[in-house]
This record gives sequence, structure tokens and C-alpha cells, in this order.
Amino acid sequence: MSLVLNKDNFDVEVKQYKGLVLVDFWATWCGPCKMLAPIIDEISKDKELNGKVKVCKVDVDDNRELAMAFGIRNIPTLKFFKNGEVVKTIVGFTEKEELIEIIGSLQ
Repeated sequence: MSLVLNKDNFDVEVKQYKGLVLVDFWATWCGPCKMLAPIIDEISKDKELNGKVKVCKVDVDDNRELAMAFGIRNIPTLKFFKNGEVVKTIVGFTEKEELIEIIGSLQ
């Protein structure tokens, strides 16, 4: 299961984390977000990816400050952080296979 982030835990869970973090910026009303949600959950539970990537979610309606801080204008937006820094951003729906390839390339 993906870790739910907010302004109180974002720094500890993402910015101070040593390693790769995938953050899904989403909203409950967003159709493409609903399509992407099961893929994000599968990645978070994938045994082969366990230890390679921490998977987190930010509801942009509940966390407008975080969305603004990272320039989120469209959702879903996936941001990959490595050792606290953004290393890749994807906007829109993305297939599981592509996400797995990206995770592998960012190791």
C-alpha cells in the first residue's frame, strides 16, 4: 500500500529519505488518476521492487500547499525523488511497464 503524504510528513518521508521515492499527486475526482491508482498500488506491493522504491501519494485537494510547492498543474503527476531531489516528472496516465522501466533506470 502506498504511503499517504501531507505537509507534516512529506519532508521526513521524501526529502530526507535516502533512496528512490515515487510520489503520485492525484485527486478523487480525476478519471486518469482513478485509472492509475491500481497500477501505483501494484508497484507498491511488487516484491521485485521492494526496497528499490518507496511509493507515496498526495491528494492535491487536501494538500494544496504541497501541490503548489511542486508546480502541480495537471494530474495525475508522478514525481520521482532520489535522495530528496526531483529527478523525473511524468504528467498523465502511464502504463505499469513504463513505470517499472523508469524505476530501474533511476536506481
